[in-house]
Amino acid sequence: MTPPQRQRRQPGEKPPSEPGKKPGEGKIPERLYVLTGATEDGDRAELDLVTLIVARSDAPQSATPEQAALLGLCIAPLSVAELSAYLNLPYSVVTVLLTELLTAELVQARAPIVRQALPDRSLLEAVMHGLQKL
Repeated sequence: MTPPQRQRRQPGEKPPSEPGKKPGEGKIPERLYVLTGATEDGDRAELDLVTLIVARSDAPQSATPEQAALLGLCIAPLSVAELSAYLNLPYSVVTVLLTELLTAELVQARAPIVRQALPDRSLLEAVMHGLQKL
């Protein structure tokens, strides 16, 4: 696979425009408050980056495109950090959207699985005896 080649321009030369598009026309990014909507009380759910989110049902007709995308991704458990990365949205925006979905009981938040700091002594002894038999 060969990388795309750049075309050189002379100083002062304007960049070529795409065919069929007018200059300045294109996708205008939405402001983040437009995506999250107006919240009455401003409270957010206590969500960590590693909190697992699972969808309880499909997206309703009244869901925004961002909420529908979240519900589509949450068929399998995903962390809030993964959802933020997949949707290319900041963590704060994703937590606001998830708070609305949690309030409507469309998703379920699960705490991450915490492993014990030290393994069980009997497990270590069984591994040690198995290694000694080798």
